[in-house]
Amino acid sequence: MVNRCGLLTVKNEPVPLKAVSVEVRVCGFVADVSSTLEYENSESSPVEAVFVFPMDSDSAVYRFVARVGGKDIEAEVREKQEAREEYDDAMSSGQQAFLLEESDESPDVFRLSVGSLPPGQSASVSLSYVTELPLQEDGALRFCLPGVLNPRYTPAGGESVTAEAPGIPGGAVPYTLALGAHISSPSSIDRVQSNCPLSPLEYLAEDKSQAKVSLSPGHKFDRDVELLVYYTRAHEPSAILEGGQQSAPAGSLMGDTAVMLSLYPEFPGAGSSAPSSFGEFIFLVDRSGSMGCEMSSQGGGQQRIESARDTLLLLLKSLPLGCYFNIYGFGSTHESFFPESVEYSQDTMDKALAKVKTMQADLGGTEILRPLTEIYHKPCLPAHPRQLFVFTDGEVGNTKQVTDLVKTNSLSHRCFTFGIGEGASSALIRGMATEGSGHFQFITGTERLQPKVMQSLRFALQPAVREISVRWDVPSGLEVSSLSPPLKALFQGQRALLYAQLKGQCDHSAEGSVLLEYKLGDEPYKSKLSFSLKPDKESGLTIHRLGARSLLRSLEREEREQEGEEEKKAVRKRATELSTQSGVVCSHTAFIGVNKENKQPVQGPVLRRNIPRYQLNCPPMVMCFSSTAVNCPPMAMCFSSTAGAQMIDSSDHHFTKGVLRSNRTARSGRSSFNIFHSKSSQRGTPPAPEPQEDPLLKLISLQKANGSWDLDEALLAVLGKKKKEVASKMPGKGLDKTAWATLLALLWLHGFKLDSRDEWQFVALKAVSWIKAQPGLDVAQCVQAGATLLGCQVDPQSLGM
Repeated sequence: MVNRCGLLTVKNEPVPLKAVSVEVRVCGFVADVSSTLEYENSESSPVEAVFVFPMDSDSAVYRFVARVGGKDIEAEVREKQEAREEYDDAMSSGQQAFLLEESDESPDVFRLSVGSLPPGQSASVSLSYVTELPLQEDGALRFCLPGVLNPRYTPAGGESVTAEAPGIPGGAVPYTLALGAHISSPSSIDRVQSNCPLSPLEYLAEDKSQAKVSLSPGHKFDRDVELLVYYTRAHEPSAILEGGQQSAPAGSLMGDTAVMLSLYPEFPGAGSSAPSSFGEFIFLVDRSGSMGCEMSSQGGGQQRIESARDTLLLLLKSLPLGCYFNIYGFGSTHESFFPESVEYSQDTMDKALAKVKTMQADLGGTEILRPLTEIYHKPCLPAHPRQLFVFTDGEVGNTKQVTDLVKTNSLSHRCFTFGIGEGASSALIRGMATEGSGHFQFITGTERLQPKVMQSLRFALQPAVREISVRWDVPSGLEVSSLSPPLKALFQGQRALLYAQLKGQCDHSAEGSVLLEYKLGDEPYKSKLSFSLKPDKESGLTIHRLGARSLLRSLEREEREQEGEEEKKAVRKRATELSTQSGVVCSHTAFIGVNKENKQPVQGPVLRRNIPRYQLNCPPMVMCFSSTAVNCPPMAMCFSSTAGAQMIDSSDHHFTKGVLRSNRTARSGRSSFNIFHSKSSQRGTPPAPEPQEDPLLKLISLQKANGSWDLDEALLAVLGKKKKEVASKMPGKGLDKTAWATLLALLWLHGFKLDSRDEWQFVALKAVSWIKAQPGLDVAQCVQAGATLLGCQVDPQSLGM
């Protein structure tokens, strides 16, 4: 037996990738990121290292450079097929070559090829990108460096975008990550939090407007790295102008001034009253095998499907009487709770909750297109605007097809999406919400899903903002060309970013302004922002690149919408030209770099090495040995004559006449399997102890559809009181027991669960509305008696009564 030394892949092959280092520069609410990957060929033959990795879909990759033998090889953006052919030609002639390309199907997956690395040689490859930092519910700006690339389910006939990314457990990740972040802000930096161990925050300026922080040394890249940056002042509307590149042609995007608008619309009174009884709420829940994974890659947390069940309970209790709802579960197949959406009542809520309790991650692969199509084919209900809530871990391969379907039906609904767990596709989660005029959320690690879902429910219960327009007022000689698609959605307190190109010349001491106009219901609103036309000299080309990326995404959507091939080619040509001129890669282009100074061709056959990525550790595996990999149980380790050992999930695979079919990558011709998770049987293992029920969720589960509670043993158990004690403290002889129970539940929420108010606010609003409708109730006396009984202090004014 050969005794291999060093880092090995799952196939017992050396891993040429040794370390990853990342430098992040956060400026306000954008980040400029530089990632460097260190390679070393410890084998006796030249190798080609292929690394498939995740990237935030809103990122604009603008630079790719390799350093070999002390020399930098700067890659150029070319049309994708041209770049691939140049890479293949270089490999055939023994030259070193480097190729970076975005997946054709999903803009959050990239493929990096390092070709013909000679024995014993080292190389470093650096890529740079800029990205927006989404605003969280608590005011934090979120930066995420994706570390988990989960396999993407690909429907029959499609090609997997992750087939070349072998999955390994976290402890076996054979390379480390070093990450440092420099943060600068217009206001002082309050704190930085992370899901990974950090060094202490070090301030670099007396006013705390600059700081730096880094990951603790030796970090294994076995999870998404998340940084939450908190500034002391609330975000305010702003306009940042950025001067053009002097070497760029006049009149081009990169040569002109670019501007980024950050708008925060305000809706007076939004969210302060009881929710409207109008609306059709459809909850589409992922029940694929991978939803059996734990939320956190570090283990010890809820399964994704368990978190989804708890969240559905909260949503069903929070809906207003008189609205309509339905729940769909999807995997390889899909099913709905009701044939059609039903009116929300005690009876329909009870039936739905009974089914929610039985939901499991048992429906195979992640085929979301079919249930979406069925939902869109259902006629909308008059006077009940449709609100679609999608819960998924986002392991989908046909992303563009799904987001295009959402856009086609965007006039009939709003779409709110939730990426559950690490590795959820940002392209899918962001794309569906953006095209559906909704809002997206990511929930990772030990985060609770419920507060974020309640924020989206608040948005869904707001009337849709209509007739949105953006009007520019700039001096003569300037022309504004928008780089962003038209605004389709605005929500209370949520940021809207817009990019534009300023064409022409003007006096930099002059001012411009932008007027945002919109209607909420029948009420018109206006918001004006004035700004200086003097560009910021410190911002580099960040805004230009983000603006180019926004325009490129719009062109890609436009191309897919064209029916004729000639029209498609024309749009594709425009996108390719913009990509090559701006240096921002897109689905039609790629970065290519060739070491033309190396006069000695690399000798010998090149060995291909696929760099492993971390994927979540799901339920136990069983071993199956077969030459055809037929009828393997879920999460089987299958050994086939064509693919070697691969982790697969049979429920997520395509079968033809009983034989497992593999996908082939077009370029390499190598056969490889998709890798998926499924919840498998756990016979032979002792049952885990039942987790204790969350008292907050227990209390909420006891609320009736009309907002009241019954004074029963279950409620008393949550309150921690005996029946006699509660009865003896009940004020007045004629007080209804249901009213007393409802007041006690409301007081318990305010007295003991105030920090979770975001989760129970709609439950409380329903309770308050019900209490107000009860005749002859002395609220002040009841509140005082109830607070004394429960041992808490609650301001009666805070109850809203």
